[in-house]
Amino acid sequence: MHNQGIGTWISRRSMRSLDDVAISYRGRTIGYRELSSRIRRLAHALADRGVTAGDRVAFLGNNHPAFLESLFATATIGAIFVPLNTRLAAPEITFALEDSGATTLILTQELRELARAGAWSTDVTRRIVVDGEAYPAVESYDEVLASGSDTEFDVPVTADDPAIILYTSGTTGHPKGAVLTHGNLTWNCFNALIDYGVSAGERVLLISPMFHVASLSMGALPVLLQGGQVILHERFDPADVLRTVQAEQVTMLSGVPTTFQLLQEHPDWETTDISSLQHLTCGGSTMPERMLAAYEQRGLSFSCGYGMTETSPGATAMPPRMSKEKMGSSGIRHFFTDVRVVDQNGRDLPAGEVGEIWISGPNVIKEYWRRPDATGSAIVDGWFRSGDLGYFDSDGFLFISDRLKDMIISGGENIYSAEVESIIMELAEISSVALIGVPDEKWGEVPLAVVSVHPGAELSADAIRAHLDGRLARYKIPKQVVFTDELPRTASGKVRKADLRALYAAERSAAGTTSQGGHR
Repeated sequence: MHNQGIGTWISRRSMRSLDDVAISYRGRTIGYRELSSRIRRLAHALADRGVTAGDRVAFLGNNHPAFLESLFATATIGAIFVPLNTRLAAPEITFALEDSGATTLILTQELRELARAGAWSTDVTRRIVVDGEAYPAVESYDEVLASGSDTEFDVPVTADDPAIILYTSGTTGHPKGAVLTHGNLTWNCFNALIDYGVSAGERVLLISPMFHVASLSMGALPVLLQGGQVILHERFDPADVLRTVQAEQVTMLSGVPTTFQLLQEHPDWETTDISSLQHLTCGGSTMPERMLAAYEQRGLSFSCGYGMTETSPGATAMPPRMSKEKMGSSGIRHFFTDVRVVDQNGRDLPAGEVGEIWISGPNVIKEYWRRPDATGSAIVDGWFRSGDLGYFDSDGFLFISDRLKDMIISGGENIYSAEVESIIMELAEISSVALIGVPDEKWGEVPLAVVSVHPGAELSADAIRAHLDGRLARYKIPKQVVFTDELPRTASGKVRKADLRALYAAERSAAGTTSQGGHR
């Protein structure tokens, strides 16, 4: 084959796994041979409609077989897949479509209105709806797929060619498109196969959306590469997850601390047979001791990890047998990845000293989409500057200390303060604002806005949230707004966010504040 990218994976695997189940969804199963056929037909159908190598094909939808079929079909053509976060507001969808230059949008029926609002002013000329009937200017996915030839589709694709553009929240108010190559995704899978022991008999239940790189690259792709089974859930529901684990004999489950907490707190936890589970991977933040203990009582251990979109996403992983002994650590370097902790001059620091975490390896991006400025500042001599602070212990285990980029991680979702602050500052009454993350029992942390207004001005917290509603994803909107006369600043005028975090985290903890209900 001329195509050396991920687009050939299912075709190659189907010759070995034949009719073994590849994907389960809503009670329906798709075998590897059928999946390979569907991918070939979709690739031909997209090519017949003008999609060529290098074109961008966007997908707006929750976990669905069409997501994976579209990814592999796009990769078969040599085009670039752009998965969109379904939790974004319409203006954020518009930005991603405009910035990527996507001309094809595949969407699920339930997100038809969001797609319409987000794509109407962009260069998208082809729209295809999944699980829905065709309507003016929009084709039916099933009809498109049926129109394609079931013959081999082989064009030259190399490991260095772009496969996916994933948008990360911007530290300067605009998201950046991280370009993951076919090689990045492949080497990340190799890391997962070695460090997590993914096998051919794996049955992974995806409870996190695949538009996040962790669910896609640490769950779906390595399991499909090995010939295992991917079970798709569109949304996270603790009761449904527990039922599925027992009924489908799930062996692998990935999530963030919040998801595992909600599973453990569910009334069905004690009576559900979870003996099939072998691999539990957790990212986003470290697992609290009480949660580790609760799962250990059921004979389960976690492999917590550290990474980001730009590392496809794995940088480190915790060997499960060490999760208790090295509690609070994000583990050791992935097998094919290197990690350093350096000072402000880029010099390696000894064990125990905190510095910036730098990462390199074949799973690390080479660039941001059409952002040479951002690429140049983030990548130094092949090392990706994470913007996170941490240290190694004497055994080589990484501990995360803080974030240089003021990023907030809420329930596994990344929130960058600058993006939210820039929209809040549009309100004429506000003189300054700082968004910080404060501890939350359910979500790990949630955004809190500290605001000062101009003398004589009046503004309520509800008014601020109303201004953000529809402009940003709900999880980015501050759960609490605090008004103050003046924000603490350094001599150079920068807001001292560390002081704010210390103050309001302590107050929130003392008040025992917990976000009620879902904020997704």
